[in-house]
Amino acid sequence: MIYTTLLNIAIFQGIVLGVVILKSSLFNSTSNKYLAYLLFALSMVLLNYVFEIEGAFKSYHLLCFLDYIDWIFLLPVFIFLFIINRIDDTVKNRQRTYLYYIPFVYSSTFTIIYRLNDILGIYKITGSGIFIINILRLIQLLFAFIIILFPPFYSYFMIRHLKDPQEKKWVITLLTTLYLLLSTWLITYMTGFFLGIDISSTMSGLALSATFIMHWTAYIGIYKYKLAKNKEAVYNFLNQDSAIPYPNLQIAENSAPQEYKETITADNLYFQKLELLCKNDHIYTDSTLNREKVAEKLGISAGYVSQIVNTITGDNFANYINQYRVEAVKEMISDPEYENYTLLTMGLEAGFTSKTTFYKAFKKVTSQTPNEYKNTSK
Repeated sequence: MIYTTLLNIAIFQGIVLGVVILKSSLFNSTSNKYLAYLLFALSMVLLNYVFEIEGAFKSYHLLCFLDYIDWIFLLPVFIFLFIINRIDDTVKNRQRTYLYYIPFVYSSTFTIIYRLNDILGIYKITGSGIFIINILRLIQLLFAFIIILFPPFYSYFMIRHLKDPQEKKWVITLLTTLYLLLSTWLITYMTGFFLGIDISSTMSGLALSATFIMHWTAYIGIYKYKLAKNKEAVYNFLNQDSAIPYPNLQIAENSAPQEYKETITADNLYFQKLELLCKNDHIYTDSTLNREKVAEKLGISAGYVSQIVNTITGDNFANYINQYRVEAVKEMISDPEYENYTLLTMGLEAGFTSKTTFYKAFKKVTSQTPNEYKNTSK
């Protein structure tokens, strides 16, 4: 009774926490969405285990479809996507993330089709069919090894791109805990599958460990780390000696840091400072500019830079900077001083790294190519 109560509390907490992350503007970022999906998937794994303990699958056969979906295959995928969406875009864009869903889709589809007869009794499996099923099951086990062991292991190499030491420490701890949990589950499952050993007690221990991940993520990852970090960031902005003095940046004397901790709006202090860095200092002309460099100038983490830009502009950091670069090129086109400049030279002068990125960004912002814009502006 106490054991299932603990599992139910963790399931409820995981679902609520996932909804809060998805709905709250405070956590509005792509990486945090995958963290929410991770909590949802982990909640489904625990829910199926509770149903199995309580015998719900025997009483309500249609619930078996929930059990046939291999939710556990999504855990390493979501933790991996959570990590790579917190790092630099040039690293993230090299990842073909859709490939990581293949084991989940294959395994769930195979299990549902194979188990469909248990519920509906619509077909019978012959001798040759059993041979094919065994082959498909071996492929399923191979996918289990690949998806459970490879993405978390590969994630350790991706973490090195995180610049914030506190964030890196928290992500490494979360990844290591989940990696150990998944590895132990895989070894236990294979032992029971091939040797026919009773693994129920070990699985119970793993389920209890999963509840710890729920509680720990809620306290460290969301409450202690995330909220405290934003509060500290506002304090540092108001008090840091290295802050760049901007006479035009007005800060209301009665404004409380709590307001900026709760929500992110266009009045956000860091966003105002970023706008001034772009408009007055033209930091976008630096072709190597990235989130980390901007975060260093603002005195916050790279993840918080993305969160501010995503929430306020509805666009990502790269597109936000490229808009300033496009505007700079438009000004050059209309300025006689740049009459002898080629369009590509203007683009490079504005901070673009190549003709392809320049033309693509210009067309996205203006719906015209640079040549078309130059001809129509004459």
